[in-house]
Amino acid sequence: MAISISRKKSKPSKKVETKECFSRVTLLFQILYRIPAALFLLFLLFLWSSSTTIISGNIVHVCVSSRKLNNLYCLSAGTQPTLELPVPSIIENSTNTTPSFNADVKELIDVVQNQDEPDSIIRTTVGNDSDEEVANALKAVEELMQVHRSWKSDMTRAQAACDGRGVYVYDLPTKFNKDLVGQCGDMMPWENNFCRFFDNEALGEAIPELGERWYHTNQYALEPIFHSKVLKHRCRVYNENEAKLFYVPYYGGLDILRWHFKNVSNDVKDTLSLELIKWLQSRKTWIQNSGKDHVLVLGKISWDFRRTDKSWGTSLLEHDQMQNPMKLLIERQPWHVNDIGIPHPTYFHPRSDDDIIAWQLKVVRSQRKSLVSFAGAARPGDPENIRLILINQCSYSEDRNCRFLNCSSGGCSQPNSVIELFVESEFCLQPPGDSPTRKSLFDSLVSGCIPVLFDPFTAYYQYAWHLPEDHGKYSVFIDKEEVRQMKVNVVEKLMQIPVRERENMRRYIVYELLPGLVYGDPNSQLNKFQDAFSVTMNNLLERVNRLD
Repeated sequence: MAISISRKKSKPSKKVETKECFSRVTLLFQILYRIPAALFLLFLLFLWSSSTTIISGNIVHVCVSSRKLNNLYCLSAGTQPTLELPVPSIIENSTNTTPSFNADVKELIDVVQNQDEPDSIIRTTVGNDSDEEVANALKAVEELMQVHRSWKSDMTRAQAACDGRGVYVYDLPTKFNKDLVGQCGDMMPWENNFCRFFDNEALGEAIPELGERWYHTNQYALEPIFHSKVLKHRCRVYNENEAKLFYVPYYGGLDILRWHFKNVSNDVKDTLSLELIKWLQSRKTWIQNSGKDHVLVLGKISWDFRRTDKSWGTSLLEHDQMQNPMKLLIERQPWHVNDIGIPHPTYFHPRSDDDIIAWQLKVVRSQRKSLVSFAGAARPGDPENIRLILINQCSYSEDRNCRFLNCSSGGCSQPNSVIELFVESEFCLQPPGDSPTRKSLFDSLVSGCIPVLFDPFTAYYQYAWHLPEDHGKYSVFIDKEEVRQMKVNVVEKLMQIPVRERENMRRYIVYELLPGLVYGDPNSQLNKFQDAFSVTMNNLLERVNRLD
């Protein structure tokens, strides 16, 4: 139907207006009707299944949802303007063969760095599952781990003096830390007395069955433990002008935990973290280096602070202002240079060198009654998880070579049960759970039990400051894809490792790694050894010292 429009300006009648409107609607309907419905549905499916892109200020976040990923993985901005990620180059492993990692990162490709802008952005796109793309994604992670290792200090020299290396602790309003601990009674619905875990300066209740320096430390207690130790650090200064490093004592993990089991809006969950950002931006010390010489310790995994479309956690680390500071986390986001992994707190908190030596001797002399052990629970809601396969292989192993401690029935709620199991085992299975990392990894290492890893993101791409690059010195790697496809019996494979090789690995773990994996109590006086806190602080000071 043709519609002619007169150039003469006359007032149209109501009949003409109605007819004209009806004609336009009819024409639009005819056009839309010609679009094949199937093609339109396919387009919607493609958008839904490939990725979600979120733009926050200058930062681009690409979130990949896949059958192969248990959670939504979001790759976001890097923040080190001098960092170069040469994707074509491959990092060679000089000491041992790099394991054949499985397909968990096949959607994560094309990681590049824009050095022309002040805030560097790591851009990611979704592509095909080619081996080259997997290699590119892993190379980017390996490059960042090399950067973290380059920040490691000469520990002897770092201990010698604090001249020009002062640590300033912000006196934040108590709502950011102390008041959060005060809400402990309302954090865990199933825990009658969750507050007991914050006794003894957050070390928890003493465990006399294990020894004098053993405590029932909760996995979420890292923030107050670290805070207590920073307050007594030998390099602490009380004048901002004398500081090289600024510590922000915000208990972000507890802030998340208090809302995790409550039906509140995301605005409520983000309130305190946004107030923290506003508070920091008002400080001259923050402005002078854009927060690059600041550090936060966060006692939950990085993904919990990068909320996108999920209902839990906060969006703290998604804000532009939080890209420059260093973040110490029990699990880092592998593609963020300023996310730094540090050990989970264990149950052992030595006060003196003698405490460490006594435990080392006990562990080395322990009778390893079991070849393999696994303390954990199945994940029946996750068909991709390998835990049930491992449990079955363990339960049906010959000659009782494997012992299984079922955490689903409360078997792991008592630390002495877990530690005694690990102290009596040669190998401890450490499959991923809700996320790649596990507190149990550090419990096994402290017990002299050689960890068996199934995912490189459990440790190899996390703890550059506390674990060596040569993974074969302290762990055994078995690709979880081989386990999932029933290509390997884990117990039988571990039986093939010679006794001498096991003993060498255990001695390396106990004498070289163990001291640096535990957090001494807040009043500890260590001279021969560096605990996990000292290693972390020395490297932080080395890092900020290079900003000049």
